Amino acid sequence: MRWDGAVLRIEKECTFPTVELDERGLLLLPSVFSWPRVVIVTAAPWQPTMIYPARGVGMLWEPERPVPPDALAKLLGSSRAAILAALDRPRSTTELARVLEISPGGVSQHLGVLRSAGLVSSRRAQRLVLYLRSEHGEELVQTAAP
Repeated sequence: MRWDGAVLRIEKECTFPTVELDERGLLLLPSVFSWPRVVIVTAAPWQPTMIYPARGVGMLWEPERPVPPDALAKLLGSSRAAILAALDRPRSTTELARVLEISPGGVSQHLGVLRSAGLVSSRRAQRLVLYLRSEHGEELVQTAAP
């Protein structure tokens, strides 16, 4: 794709090689669903649109890793602090292991320690056991936050 004065040239095979915009403008639309192709919409009554791959598409499906406050990591250790920080919503052992890149067995051991310290509570939801910060765990995370 390149801009030549008043003409936008897109090197792409299509049935409409030239599109006159007639003051309608061209809508540029980044999309994670078109990668790696560029899609051009020219059919009336829609506004002429070029849908192109958004930057950073590969990062979209990266798991979000919660970062615990430094003070919390120093107090509990980095793994337990990361688990406590990640429990801002109910999560299973498997989900915590995937998000934090810790083995499920390691997560389970840390959850046992956090639960016996009164920082984490659990509840069963059908076949899953979901963990969440207790009131004390919430207070600890909030106090340690910068």
